[in-house]
Amino acid sequence: MSIRQLPEILINQIAAGEVVERPASVVKELVENALDAGASRVDIDLEEGGVRLIRIRDNGAGIAPEELPLAVSRHATSKIASLDDLESVATLGFRGEALPSIASVSRFTLASRQPDAERGSALQVEGGKVGEVMPRAQAPGTTVEVRELFYNVPARRKFLRAERTELGHIEEWLRSLALARPDVELRVSHNGKPSRRYKPGDLYSDARLGETLGEDFARQALRVDHSGAGLRLHGWIAQPHYSRASADQQYLYVNGRSVRDRSVAHAVKMAYGDVLYHGRQPAYVLFLELDPARVDVNVHPAKHEVRFRDARLIHDFVYRTLQDALAQTKAGMTPGAMAAAGGGDGGGYVSLPPTASAAAPAGAPNAGTGYGSPNWRPAQSPLGLRVDEAPGAYAALYAAPAQRSDEAMPSPAMQPGLPPVREDSGVPPLGYAVAQLHGIYILAECADGLIVVDMHAAHERIGYERLKTAHDGIGLKAQPLLVPITLAVGERDADIAEREAETLASLGFEVTRGGPQSLHVRSIPALLAHAEPESLLRDVLGDLREHGQTRRIASARDELLSTMACHGAVRANRRLTIPEMNALLRDMEATERSGQCNHGRPTWAHFGLGEIDRWFLRGR
Repeated sequence: MSIRQLPEILINQIAAGEVVERPASVVKELVENALDAGASRVDIDLEEGGVRLIRIRDNGAGIAPEELPLAVSRHATSKIASLDDLESVATLGFRGEALPSIASVSRFTLASRQPDAERGSALQVEGGKVGEVMPRAQAPGTTVEVRELFYNVPARRKFLRAERTELGHIEEWLRSLALARPDVELRVSHNGKPSRRYKPGDLYSDARLGETLGEDFARQALRVDHSGAGLRLHGWIAQPHYSRASADQQYLYVNGRSVRDRSVAHAVKMAYGDVLYHGRQPAYVLFLELDPARVDVNVHPAKHEVRFRDARLIHDFVYRTLQDALAQTKAGMTPGAMAAAGGGDGGGYVSLPPTASAAAPAGAPNAGTGYGSPNWRPAQSPLGLRVDEAPGAYAALYAAPAQRSDEAMPSPAMQPGLPPVREDSGVPPLGYAVAQLHGIYILAECADGLIVVDMHAAHERIGYERLKTAHDGIGLKAQPLLVPITLAVGERDADIAEREAETLASLGFEVTRGGPQSLHVRSIPALLAHAEPESLLRDVLGDLREHGQTRRIASARDELLSTMACHGAVRANRRLTIPEMNALLRDMEATERSGQCNHGRPTWAHFGLGEIDRWFLRGR
């Protein structure tokens, strides 16, 4: 078969196969063009889920009449002119393929008017055949109509889903755009009826966050803002107990462009690894900003993915930032309180002031000696939670028996001077204990209601964080093997092991290359001596190959320490005295990630006084 030049229409239709997957793809390309043109308002009119009609109207800069035919020709764009421009793209579109590709598989009309022009102009394209430019009444800006999508490509049209499904894809993309561009007003109508309107507002407006992801997310979101190494990460992450069954509330933007990136997703998952319940997904809206020259946006036909020049640095930056932010989710602190506490620290993400932690007196604090005052001093914790342990003395953490009072636990009514329910009363975030329920839960009166604490889960987290801190002081020690292990691996993994020998040594592995596809393992991490070293090393090499770093060893270590903490935690049905319960509450307030146990379950719940009043119909 001889080689032939393909006709222009067929070339555009082939390109449409990459750019135009469904109506949502058309909406994405056209709205992005509107935003690149400086539009502050975009109207999206749809019919039959966008299959019959997609009309995009904007108030942007417009297109000159003589440039309308050029706009629907291949690889014609106003956004780049040289290779240098391509290497530092700051606009959403840049290839010049969207309009001709869409026009080749639809009945297409492009109308535009520049702000200083007396009238507008329009151009029609029927199945890729370009018509003449004609005068047309048009408001300043551009209007694009796409009718009968895939009418001339019936095979593609058969792959479209039901009207409700296609509309759902469009709404999801517009939701993502509304999060990224809160300064732009978006109006959507479907089948002639208004369906959604996103009003313009501030980037950190709770209104925009609530109307896109729901009020529940807005209430549970922690604001993150951190800069370093020429990078800035800001946005919102949901508290761990606000988790999802699927990844439907995970939004990542790189320089304002919505993308999917496996490396960043892995970093976020790692940051949540210690606090998220098994099988659940975190929710977040994150904006990563960096020099456009450090990211390649021209790696995916639909621009859904990017490639970072410093992928390893960005992975570590995202992980460290979110890990530090989640570490501040201490028990008793609401997202608003954490933001207020960390608002002036200069670090950007949430932080808390240091909290004294040990047994608080059962009675109300005296004037000048209450919680948070300069004269307040903690007492020794009866549960041994605040004992200063020597690094490595893991078994001694729980060895000392708890000091128990032989006196019967006094009832709440017998407790002298419980703190009054006032915001200015100096009451700690988790309040003061008043009772124990079924030997499992601690009931505490806080400034505005009731706190219920799962004492085993809370003590487990406290012990776990102590064990990690103690072990971090020791580091990962290596245990030499009497007989080295020979491990058969692929040549690529052998290259990685040879190149990353220092990294593996820091993790406790001494590995040398024995041949093109073999490794000699001469030492393994001492703490994980009873694990399967071959399987663990393979996983570590896989992480190094995929993400440039690994936390396999740390995860395996944490799993072991978590088990130790679980066995050392106070058990259910143990009767605690009021001082013991207060000691646990104070330690929770000072322990990182104490809002969740080691398995990701919540350790405490808050019931406001107003909610309790509603139980009993008070005030009605």
